Amino acid sequence: MIERLLPGAAHLQNIHPLFVHFPIALLSAAVLFYLIAWIAKSDRLAGVAFTTLLAGTVAGGATIATGLYADEGVMVARSVRSALLEQHEILMLTTGGFAIVLSVWAFVQRPFPRRFRALFVILLFVMFGVMIKGADDGGRMVYDYNAGGQACGQPIEFSE
Repeated sequence: MIERLLPGAAHLQNIHPLFVHFPIALLSAAVLFYLIAWIAKSDRLAGVAFTTLLAGTVAGGATIATGLYADEGVMVARSVRSALLEQHEILMLTTGGFAIVLSVWAFVQRPFPRRFRALFVILLFVMFGVMIKGADDGGRMVYDYNAGGQACGQPIEFSE
């Protein structure tokens, strides 16, 4: 049945790739919305940023869960696992930690913390940077080493 509904997904090693884009998009948008809300002094946009941050954090939790579940079954060479997968896991768990802390902070002082606001925005950008590096490692595994599907033979050894 899945072959008829989602023919591309039928060839995935696991469901993690179906989740990854949501927290990347939502957390990136939250950073942008908070920055604009700060510059424009807009409480309404801060509310949008807060909601987007919460949605990104929840989506990130689901994505981290599917990634951890898929970890052992990802068919990549040991060299790729060592050079990319382990770093990807650490970076995305760190991103999740930042998202949780920032979400709790924003919830307590909703929708946009007034105390230490500059620090809050700086930490949003740190989270964004960590997330982008982790996403790049994930993308390299998929596109350079076929970690997400069956397009070519496995394993493909790591190369710089």
